[in-house]
Amino acid sequence: MDHKDRQIIRALQRNGRMTNQDLAAEVNLSPSPCLRRVKLLEKSGAIKGFSVDVDAASYGLPVTVFVRVTLERHTDACVGQFEQSVRQVDEVLECFVMTGVSDYLLRVVVADLADYENFVRKRLHSIGGIASIDTSFVYGVVKNTSVFPIIV
Repeated sequence: MDHKDRQIIRALQRNGRMTNQDLAAEVNLSPSPCLRRVKLLEKSGAIKGFSVDVDAASYGLPVTVFVRVTLERHTDACVGQFEQSVRQVDEVLECFVMTGVSDYLLRVVVADLADYENFVRKRLHSIGGIASIDTSFVYGVVKNTSVFPIIV
C-alpha cells in the first residue's frame, strides 16, 4: 500500500458516500486510476466494506458501556466457547482480547441501566466460564473517529 492508497482510504473513511469523481479530485488522480485503486483495495481486503455511521442515542441506544471480562479458565475450549458466544450477542459491538488484568474488553450499547442489567444477567452470564465482569459507563465522548492517522 502506498501513500496514494492511504489518501484514498482516509478520504473514504471521512465520507464513504463520495463519488469517484470527488474522490479522484481530492486525492489528485484522474477518475479511472482512482476507481482502479479503490477496486484493488477492496479486492485485497484493505477496504472491508462500506457502512453508515449512526448516532446510537438517536437509534435508541444512548448508553455505551465498556465491560472487562476475565475467564475462569484459559483452555482452548473455554476461550473458544466464550469467543463464539460473544460474537452472537448483538449488544456487543466490539470485543478485544487484552493483556493485563482482564482477558477481554467489550464495547456494549444498551438503552438504559435496566437494559444493561438484563444484558449481564441474560446474555453474559448465560455464556458461562466467566470469573469476573468489571463495568465502566461512558458519560461523555471527547473524540470518536474511524479515520486513520497519516503514515509518513
